[in-house]
Parts: sequence; structure tokens; C-alpha cells
Amino acid sequence: MARSLWKGAISFGLVHIPVEMHTAVQSHDLDLTMLDRRDFSPIGFKRYNKNNGKEVSWDNIIKGYEYKDGEYVVLSDEDLKQANVKATQTIDILAFVNAEDVPLTYFETPYYLAPGRGGDKVYALLRETLRKAGRIAIATVVIRVRQHLCALVCVDDSIILNTLRFAEEIRSTEELKLPPKSVKAAGISDKELQMALSLVDGMTEEWHPEQYHDTYKNDVLALVEKKVKAKQTKSITVAAPEKKEKAASNVVDLVALLKQSLGSKGKGKAAADEEEEEADTEETGDAGDVEDVEEAPAKVRKPAAAKSGASKTRSTAARSAAKPEAKTAAKAKPATKTASKSTATRRKAA
Repeated sequence: MARSLWKGAISFGLVHIPVEMHTAVQSHDLDLTMLDRRDFSPIGFKRYNKNNGKEVSWDNIIKGYEYKDGEYVVLSDEDLKQANVKATQTIDILAFVNAEDVPLTYFETPYYLAPGRGGDKVYALLRETLRKAGRIAIATVVIRVRQHLCALVCVDDSIILNTLRFAEEIRSTEELKLPPKSVKAAGISDKELQMALSLVDGMTEEWHPEQYHDTYKNDVLALVEKKVKAKQTKSITVAAPEKKEKAASNVVDLVALLKQSLGSKGKGKAAADEEEEEADTEETGDAGDVEDVEEAPAKVRKPAAAKSGASKTRSTAARSAAKPEAKTAAKAKPATKTASKSTATRRKAA
């Protein structure tokens, strides 16, 4: 693994656990370069001295705090460390809480914690304690020059430190126009809710994060390749004029949308079983339906007859009675049409 970002210890009570912090995420953003649209030259940024305008190298850059206009107190890395040695070297556990009590809006950036030298056993002790108790630890830690509230979470065989936002960093939702909490006050009917639950149930599956990918990035790279092949690397695509659309009605037929969704994506187990049953019935056919037997190719009839001797006898009897039954079937056709019409009427009514 890459070099650790931070070294210190987890502290709670008299327990001291040496740990190293490693980044837990990596970025796969599109690496786009800013260009001058006049000649497509890349744009660079310089660190320069605001007094003389000359560029300054990293070796000559230090940090300072402006205590009054134009006046600074120089602070080296050692100064920042000595301001509070314990805070810069310790993940200080303050409390243990239920994970579900911390809203997702508080979670910020995850880091892996690995045991330091000689800390394997006590690291494992904290990890298993968090697992058995079903709790997460709330702590404070200083990373670089900023103190963070953080949560220590047991995940598989590791402890993850996830930085948290402070309460004052979370904006209130009072200024947002949100629907009422109550189902009835929000105007949701029981039928709509049940259909939505059926859709969720039909789309529920196990969590496999590896099946999800950044498809947008792939689409952009495909567009880049297309423009290169077409020799349009310097062409600037402008937005097409927006078409004026008619104002949409505020009345939404949720039931119709949910039905459509259930039909396309939300097929639950029961619906899948029903479709499988219908498919089996279509493949084997009904022995009493003489028209199907007569029109079926020999390949279809042969396996069906091979299943039992009784099916052979039945098939022979069906052939001998083909003409009378065909007449009966022809007479029954108008009734079938009437039945289908009544079925369609019932569906519309539903």
C-alpha cells in the first residue's frame, strides 16, 4: 500500500492503539485541461509574489496567519504540531453511538486505519468490540492543520475512520419546500404506496458494488475518439436552440406510472414464476386443442409422444376426431371474441 498519510494512536480510556492512516478512495475523474479558445494552448497557473510579481517555487513557500491587515505570523509545520501535540498525534475517542443515529449528511471522507508496530492485538480488540457492540466510535483527530470530528467504523477485518461534518456545517432544511411527513398530508393513497412498495420489492437485490461503473466517463471518452477519427479535434460544439415546450400539467397519474414501471423493471418473483408457467404451457400445448396438434410440426409432437404410451393413444384419438372438433372450434370462435372484449372492458375499468 502507498505511504501513510498520518501516524499516531487511537486513545480511549487507558487503551492506546498505534495506527497508520491511509486513503480509502481514489479518484477516476476525467483529466480535462483548460485551453485558450483562441489558439487552443493549455493554460497554466503560477504561484507569484504579489509585491514584485515574480514566480515563487515550492521550496520558498511557508505558511502564515494574518493577524492584522498586511501583517503575518509565520507558522512552520513544527509550530502547528507543538500547538497541541496530543491533538495532532491522537485519535481521541469521545463516545460510542449507534450507527443509525448519525445521518448520512454528516459523513465526509473515509480513511483506512492499519495497526502500527506492536498494535495488532489491541487493534483487533477494538475492531471486535465495535462489531459485537454494534456501535461506532465518535472521535476527534487533527489532519494537517484542521481538526475533524470522525467516526471509527468496523468494516470486515478493518477499522475505517470516516471524517464527519460538524453540526454547524449542516444546513437546515427549513428553507426548502418539502412535502409533509404524513402520507395522507402528502396526498399519497394506500394503492399508490402499495404499488411503489411492490416496485421496490421487485427491484431489490444484493449489494454488489463492482457491477456499477462510471458510464458517463466512458461515453465522454467515446465522444473524444469519435471526434479524433472525424478530424474534428478543434471544432467547438455549440448548444442547439431550446425548443419551447408546453407547460406540463401538475396532475400526475402515479398509478399509471407505477403500473408501467412494474411491467418494465419491477417484475417480482411471483410475476416471473407466472410468466415461466405461461411459457411452459405454450411450449407443451393443450392436448384437447386439436388445431394446435394438427398444425404443430412433427418435431414438437415427437418428444411429447415419447414421454408416455398414453400420450400416443391420446394423439391418435385427437387425429381421428380432428374434423368434428375443428367444426366445434369454429363455432366457438365468436364466443372467444366476446370473452376477449369483456376482458378488455374489465381491464379498462380497472
